[in-house]
Amino acid sequence: MRNNFKRLAALSPMLAAAGLAGAALLTPAGPAHSQSLGDMMGAAKKVAQAATVSDEQIVAYFGQMSDEMDRQNPLAPAKSPYAVRLAKLTQGLNTYDGLNLDIQAYLVDDVNAFAMGDGTVRVYSGLMDKMTDDEVRCVIGHEIGHVKLEHGQKRMKRALQQDAALSVAGTASGGVRRLANSELGGLLQNVMYAQHSQAAETQSDDYALNFMAANGYDQQGCPSAMDKLAAMGGGGGIALLQTHPNPATRAKRMRKQIK
Repeated sequence: MRNNFKRLAALSPMLAAAGLAGAALLTPAGPAHSQSLGDMMGAAKKVAQAATVSDEQIVAYFGQMSDEMDRQNPLAPAKSPYAVRLAKLTQGLNTYDGLNLDIQAYLVDDVNAFAMGDGTVRVYSGLMDKMTDDEVRCVIGHEIGHVKLEHGQKRMKRALQQDAALSVAGTASGGVRRLANSELGGLLQNVMYAQHSQAAETQSDDYALNFMAANGYDQQGCPSAMDKLAAMGGGGGIALLQTHPNPATRAKRMRKQIK
């Protein structure tokens, strides 16, 4: 019993992170409490594994999520007008700012775009229909910003800590853990569909403006894209409006930064 308390004392920071430390440490011993002790130590171990998951593992998880999104949504074939247009808009961007990027279009009517921490960037045909070339480029620059600034990686680590069982999924060859198919939905919800913080969105907006300038694109495409999103707001159902800050406010801030 004394040894058990010593082990719990050493684990208490991890238990606190899991919301498990506190009064339970004072509960008398017994068959039921022995089981509780084992559960607590197991949960603490999972939290520790989630906190220390490697960058390689994070990228592998993003790769699985990207594959799942591509399975759920039709990618524009190479000869599709959307694919041809996007290829022209992103010429030379297979690598950018130290990142390897995979930028493609979905044949989906939603006004949306997203990026994954593995360098995947997807732009929906519905957004391309509404926006000019430079507006689309700004959206892409914003999404690249999320990748470069590791906003997705941070959200991934938070999701793993909230559902630590994900960090101990079965391992594949080479020691890289692979998520079970049944777990992908929850991770997509917690990492991709959840809102970025206001600070993260502002940082990515700033990155987009710099991206436009660095590549010789018209920076006015950024506030112009926000204006269009703001005008769409009354109709509801716009994915980018559900997960991003007020576009009118963003447009105003961007215009102040453009020299």
